Amino acid sequence: MHHHRIDFSKCHPGYFRKVGMRHYHLKRILSFCPAVNLDKLWALVRKQTQVNAAKSKPGTAPITDVVPSGYYRVLGREKFPNQPVIVKAKFFSRRALEKIQWGELCPGGLKPHRRRFIKC
Repeated sequence: MHHHRIDFSKCHPGYFRKVGMRHYHLKRILSFCPAVNLDKLWALVRKQTQVNAAKSKPGTAPITDVVPSGYYRVLGREKFPNQPVIVKAKFFSRRALEKIQWGELCPGGLKPHRRRFIKC
């Protein structure tokens, strides 16, 4: 059994016994937070909505809710698209807030809406 256990521990760690500290009532869903960058927001919008947004007048913008697409957090690592868009998400990074809030296309900035921020 000894050599068998060494081989299994090398290839399959955690097979024989539990190790480490115990965490009572571990809720793994709290750490689950998939993210999307700002440049991928237009990929979540349908093609017809993109065409209509390009033709629409300056006061209107399409609403992009990233949660139904499987993303909870919006990151600001890439460049924000030139067309105005309303973004709904559970979490925003600091860079994403800066790029959305102080964009040249939207003078109003962010408005809170039910624990979410949307671009005006």
